[in-house]
Amino acid sequence: MSGDIAIPSGLQNADPCTKNRCLWPKASDGFVYVPYKISRQYSTRQRNIIIIGLRSFGESTCIRFTPLNGQEDFVDIQSRSGCYSFIGRRGRGQVVSLSRQGCIFQHIIQHELLHALGFNHEQTRSDRDQHVRILLENVIPGMESNFQRIRTRNLGTPYDYNSVMHYGRFAFSRNRQPTIVPIPDEDVAIGRADKMSQIDIRRVNLLYGCNEYLLPKPAIN
Repeated sequence: MSGDIAIPSGLQNADPCTKNRCLWPKASDGFVYVPYKISRQYSTRQRNIIIIGLRSFGESTCIRFTPLNGQEDFVDIQSRSGCYSFIGRRGRGQVVSLSRQGCIFQHIIQHELLHALGFNHEQTRSDRDQHVRILLENVIPGMESNFQRIRTRNLGTPYDYNSVMHYGRFAFSRNRQPTIVPIPDEDVAIGRADKMSQIDIRRVNLLYGCNEYLLPKPAIN
């Protein structure tokens, strides 16, 4: 495992795998149904928070997380050690770990589910060197792979400091010094999102080809 990404093979902002094999399928009605199962390890309160996180995707995208009902491929939400997920659809019951200690928050739940839908961390996207400096000298030895630049599919969207997929300034720091510094303005806030940004949402809809008529309409006052 690398940070919060579970890696089943040597493959590492949608992941390159989304070009051909790791997207969840779209149904004939235009929605993308992703079956899930939630472990009994969670309290009722924790389970309800997780369900709210799952349902939040239905408020702004064509993704519908639905309770497992005999499907072969599904997201298996468990309380393991830490918060992590595979990238994209991997087949069978793929674990999304949301530890009862420290992972049951909306932004973390959305973050790990975005991994499961096919998205990588913002600071690893192909054009990141135009927007952040990575200070590997401050990174915990062995954790450098979390900052590896990837040939991501950026879907024509801008780099997003407000993305729920962006690490914070001191992620994996070995010496309390920054590991990620925004450029050219070093004071830009990063890694503070408490929910998906509008760009996060747009990327989901672009990647999965969500039809606008299926998306929830804003309330009219």
